[in-house]
Amino acid sequence: MRGINKVTLIGNLGKDPEINILDGNVAVAKFSLATSETYRDKAGQAHTSTDWHSVVLWRGLAELAQAYLRKGSLVYLEGKLKTRHYDDAAGQRHYVTEIIGEQLLMLDKKPGEQLSPLAP
Repeated sequence: MRGINKVTLIGNLGKDPEINILDGNVAVAKFSLATSETYRDKAGQAHTSTDWHSVVLWRGLAELAQAYLRKGSLVYLEGKLKTRHYDDAAGQRHYVTEIIGEQLLMLDKKPGEQLSPLAP
């Protein structure tokens, strides 16, 4: 049996995407994505918990991010978790877990556009 590595998030960009062009003219975009959930404690007080996710987009998705995404943009993202490591100058090993985006939908409305209710 094969495993499944799938992540689905809806959240807001924490900053503008950082775009790099690698050898072979391959675009890569990196940005942080915030997801928030609200809950009520026993006293009925609302609390919001925010998690930050590191996202990496490649090629066409990176170019899309460069053209259209900005800090605060609301996006739907599907991808997979990937953990990599690197050694710093002191020889200390560091691990980084990122979401490699595979599908991206921009959920922001266009300027002047009103959100309409879904038709039955």
